[in-house]
Amino acid sequence: MTTQTTLRVLSGIVLIAGVAGCNADDITKVNENPNSPTIAPAGAVFTNAVVTGVGRFLGWAYNGRAAALVTQHLAQTQYPDEDQYRRLDASSTSGYFNGPYTAELEDLQKVVASGEADKRPAISGPALAFQQLIFEYITDTFGDAPYSEALKGDAEEGILLPKYDTQKDIYAGMMAALTKVATDLGNPGAVTLGSADPIYGGSPASWQRFANTLHARMALRLVNVDPATAASELQKALNGPGGVFRSNSDNAVMRWPGDGVFNNSWSDNFKTRDDHRLSRTLMNAMLANSDPRIPIYAQPTVADPTKFAGMPNGLLATQAATWFNTSSRIGAVFFPGVTAYGTFGGGGASFPQNVLTYAELQFIRAEAAERGIAGLTAGQAKGFYDGAITASLNQWGVTSAAAVSAFLAQPGVAYKGGTEGLKQIAVQRWIALFTDGGQAWAEWRRTCQPNTLVAGPAAIVQYIPRRFYYSTTEISANSENVNAAIARQGPDNFGTRVYWDTKPTAAATCQ
Repeated sequence: MTTQTTLRVLSGIVLIAGVAGCNADDITKVNENPNSPTIAPAGAVFTNAVVTGVGRFLGWAYNGRAAALVTQHLAQTQYPDEDQYRRLDASSTSGYFNGPYTAELEDLQKVVASGEADKRPAISGPALAFQQLIFEYITDTFGDAPYSEALKGDAEEGILLPKYDTQKDIYAGMMAALTKVATDLGNPGAVTLGSADPIYGGSPASWQRFANTLHARMALRLVNVDPATAASELQKALNGPGGVFRSNSDNAVMRWPGDGVFNNSWSDNFKTRDDHRLSRTLMNAMLANSDPRIPIYAQPTVADPTKFAGMPNGLLATQAATWFNTSSRIGAVFFPGVTAYGTFGGGGASFPQNVLTYAELQFIRAEAAERGIAGLTAGQAKGFYDGAITASLNQWGVTSAAAVSAFLAQPGVAYKGGTEGLKQIAVQRWIALFTDGGQAWAEWRRTCQPNTLVAGPAAIVQYIPRRFYYSTTEISANSENVNAAIARQGPDNFGTRVYWDTKPTAAATCQ
């Protein structure tokens, strides 16, 4: 899908009521009162839901001000409250829990219902698949959450206070939904979302591969707590109808128009703020192996333009301020050009955001191969690992074969196999997930890699958070179900582990 097409799609959201968004006008169902539509045009609703969901979880707030700090991809050089976890309290993070249910998840549910009512899998399938991605961010961030009874407030059941499903059941439900999507899209029919789909332009085959690849990610996440299910579900995903991602051309990418209305939110943040730097944890991991992505992820320091340097996380404000000129800003590609602080880059408003990538799939295969599960063998691990790193480098613009080969030959990168190989896979996957702090944080919790993450000296708890607090409004409005989840899962605090994180000793990479 071209940037020009995406621009037309996203700009059309402001006229949402008039957008058909599909290849046929009859996808919209209304009741007999023309002034009270029961379902808005499915294409326009889908576009809006994707824009909202990507903006929420891959944009700046959840990502740059929460997850990317916790997983130590970024650090704060000014106003370091989030880096100290002070502003990751329940009132500050409630929007990451409440918002999706009333916005993108609800919108996607309407599109699913519309497509299923009209027996049009190419309408319902992409919406159901993308909905599972959003549910994954929610449950990985908070643990138990509404799933089976969610989004039924205006349905026949009229459930206004949904129960909190266990994360185990949520994962089972998400993977079942993705299996359904991949199966249904094998016979998609003629009507698609077309240009109203800002990810794949309505391609059913692309959404099939997306569903199976997302399914693979979810399956492997269970490997420490339920290895049998992880192995069987991973094999099912890798062999699902339509297959999985085959190359970077299959990547799920949000291509922002950069028109001043629909911009990459990282770029929007940098229009007026300059209070983030690359974390020393990430930078040191990359510097150790002369990673060619360094000048893309980061900029040289002001103090010494010949050097790249990260800053520590979780400092007092007075300490953090001293790193302003001696640590690296985030890469110039993310900046909109001239800002109040000077010219740091350009074109960031239209910089594409990676939602799910071929590189991540290859890391999943590499780990599965090293473990000898899902029909893969240890002898295949190196090929998948090298392929994953190559895909990530290419994705970020490092296309020189010589540069790729030199990096793969670095002593710290060249694949070792065994437990050391699993650690290498985990670290390289964590690095490749830059700009997706939520997934990088989840992978760190699952693998304990890199093992250099420690809470900063001014952090309010001296450990890396395992989850966020439940929403304050949920505690008030749906207290019975929230309290049942807390009683089952553990105290509502940073230290309680979500289901797939409850058996760290089962992970060889944590030893």
